[in-house]
Amino acid sequence: MSVFEIAAIIASIAFVVLVLGILFFLRSINQQVNKSTLKVNRILDQADQTVNILTKDVDVLLQQSETILVNSNELLKDVTKKAETIDPLFEAVADLSISVSELNASSKEVLSKVSEAGKTAVTATVVGKAAKTASNLINKNKNKNEE
Repeated sequence: MSVFEIAAIIASIAFVVLVLGILFFLRSINQQVNKSTLKVNRILDQADQTVNILTKDVDVLLQQSETILVNSNELLKDVTKKAETIDPLFEAVADLSISVSELNASSKEVLSKVSEAGKTAVTATVVGKAAKTASNLINKNKNKNEE
């Protein structure tokens, strides 16, 4: 064997070792890719399940929200009708309040006039009694003088 043949055999063996090394490397990468693909598939399955659950929950929430809106609208209509019914009552109460205020003002005016009349009557009574007392005293003095 010549040196050239030995070099060719060494090169061939090196090439086979290189190919085997690449083969093991690619097989290792393939296993890693398969594991990663499985993990990604599990994650996608879980995401799909989560989206399905969320879709169902959102549907339920939308139905409940619609029911609440319908009930709220009915309640608002009822309150509006009752408020319209009560409005005349508040107007009547306001009118009554005005009437009571006017009655109070009139009562105060009458009371002040009665009070003034009472003061005048008391003054007249006091003056009348004083005049009667003075007249009695004068009469007593005249009777004493005549005796």
